[in-house]
Amino acid sequence: MFVRPDGSNDEVIVGVDWPWQEPSVLLIEDDPGDALLVEELVLDGAPGLRLDWVRSLAEASEHLAVAVPDCVLLDLHLPDAKGLEALERIRRHADHVAIVVLTGLDQEQTGLAAVASGAQDYLVKGRVEPELFGRAIRYAIQRKQAERTSAALQASNMRAQENARLERGLLPTPLLRGRSVVDVVARYRPGRAHALLGGDFYDVVQDSDGTVHAVIGDVSGHGPDEAATGVALRLAWRTLVLSGVTGNRQLRLLEQVLLAERTGRQTFATVTSLVLHPGLRRARVLRAGHPGMLLRSDAGLAWVEVPGGPALGFLPGRAEWPVHDLDVPEGCGLMVFTDGLFEGRVGTNSQRLGEQGLVEVARAIDVEEPEWFVDELIGRVESLAGATGGLDDDVAILYLRWIRDRRAQDDN
Repeated sequence: MFVRPDGSNDEVIVGVDWPWQEPSVLLIEDDPGDALLVEELVLDGAPGLRLDWVRSLAEASEHLAVAVPDCVLLDLHLPDAKGLEALERIRRHADHVAIVVLTGLDQEQTGLAAVASGAQDYLVKGRVEPELFGRAIRYAIQRKQAERTSAALQASNMRAQENARLERGLLPTPLLRGRSVVDVVARYRPGRAHALLGGDFYDVVQDSDGTVHAVIGDVSGHGPDEAATGVALRLAWRTLVLSGVTGNRQLRLLEQVLLAERTGRQTFATVTSLVLHPGLRRARVLRAGHPGMLLRSDAGLAWVEVPGGPALGFLPGRAEWPVHDLDVPEGCGLMVFTDGLFEGRVGTNSQRLGEQGLVEVARAIDVEEPEWFVDELIGRVESLAGATGGLDDDVAILYLRWIRDRRAQDDN
């Protein structure tokens, strides 16, 4: 169908099968004679194509605001734009649409320049056969679709690379200097509704004297901003540990990093910081709004929640976090985690698993090896949440266990 600027139209008999249904073309041409030639080319070489005609870029802008064609046929000499300026303005309005420019007999170089500037093809008025016209339109649309697919793939690859960089920042390899005194098991699971990573983070550093520092944290919210803030906090924590900064001063400095990095005033971060002393078999714990821990020993499994202070960012510059010493006998495992592990909805009435539910699930696992225990725990929690679509939130887990018979290991 050929639709003229005055709204009248002529029916075109459909005689050729297109690889898509009823492609549409917007002709931008101020010369009625040239517009008529294009109509004849459609009738002879591309029946089935819908052709709309406007006389200027202003009219084209109005048309594109309500209808998106598959292709734009653009004359480069219009009342309100000349040459490549016309192409640039159309691309600003509809960069996702294929563009074929129309040039005069003496303007082939202009057509080539238009292709170099983003058009898919050019046609010389008076030299276009009907079959060539139909093929040019088809190929232009297909090339534009290929360009868009390629651009989307490139954007996807860039996002994957960004996610990989965030993953390396949030989920590091523990820095264990000297002979290892603890087994370290670390796991991360993204929530069902989120991207690869959120703002959960962890890290472990062992000094050459065997002292083990560990941290786990959770930045409120989800998305790249929260993940980037988590990376900044994790890197700051490792830097502070390597500089010998621990205790309340460490958390105050981490809070300053959070305040500088967060994108909203409501963003906060919960943190548990641990210092494990192998000679004393004790862990020094600072808890900033973070959930409790699981202590696993030969005597069984217990939920441990030591005194703590507010999350980082709640009371900037005014918070205090009490230091608590926790006995961790040889052979014991201490597991810290983010709240996504027990806040998932379970059962038909969508109640949350909760802390007590997590303890019951963990106590039912009769596996000694830390890796197997952690993986089995995650698997059972995910299974319980399966009826409601899986875990809502991201989950980070850090399991630390003294290596048994360290003296025998040292002799080896």
